[in-house]
Amino acid sequence: MDPSQPAHRRIRSFVKREGRLTPGQEKNLAELWPRYGLELPSAPIDWAREFGRDAYRTLEIGFGAGEVLADLAIRHPDADFIGIEVYRTGVGRLLGAIDEAGATNTRVFSEDAVEVLAAAFADDSLDEVLLYFPDPWPKKRHHKRRIVQPVFADEIARVLKPGGLWRLATDWVNYAEHMREVLDAHGAFENVGDTNGFVSDPPRRDTRFENRGRRKGHVVHDMAYRRRS
Repeated sequence: MDPSQPAHRRIRSFVKREGRLTPGQEKNLAELWPRYGLELPSAPIDWAREFGRDAYRTLEIGFGAGEVLADLAIRHPDADFIGIEVYRTGVGRLLGAIDEAGATNTRVFSEDAVEVLAAAFADDSLDEVLLYFPDPWPKKRHHKRRIVQPVFADEIARVLKPGGLWRLATDWVNYAEHMREVLDAHGAFENVGDTNGFVSDPPRRDTRFENRGRRKGHVVHDMAYRRRS
């Protein structure tokens, strides 16, 4: 790199405006993070060693309040789950939920997902990736901030095993169209939607965010892409 030139600054897909932590969330972060939390590593993590077994492995990016991830971890003790969320309020909620249920099959990062993917995951190390309701950045001048871009899709393709699934959902039709445009054109992925490229019957998912959107009349668009062999 030419030191006379300014360093390239990556456009982030989020702006960190965090609400106040409740006393319960603060307690969860203080007491439970050492048990379930992970810091950004210097080399890809050996997940079989981390969990003490080699099981079906799912990553949720931007898990919000953690409702989906906690539900999956509790209902599927034979699988392992990893979550990434930059907002500590959501991390605190998730830690409390999984600990109360005794779900030891979950690990959590509170870092930028792009940095975590690059640092923590070796090639072909995940069976499934979930990206539900990422920030839609609805204004056209902000579309470059949307996390679903060709370079991000390259990274998801790298960490997914051949045959692995990437599930996405949004309640913004314009973002759904953007996701389809990016991923339908990506050579590493096959659209496996059953209704005009969308998924008509997605896996169980019950969150306050999604339910609030439905009450407002928002239509949820679910998509699924399989990593080609």
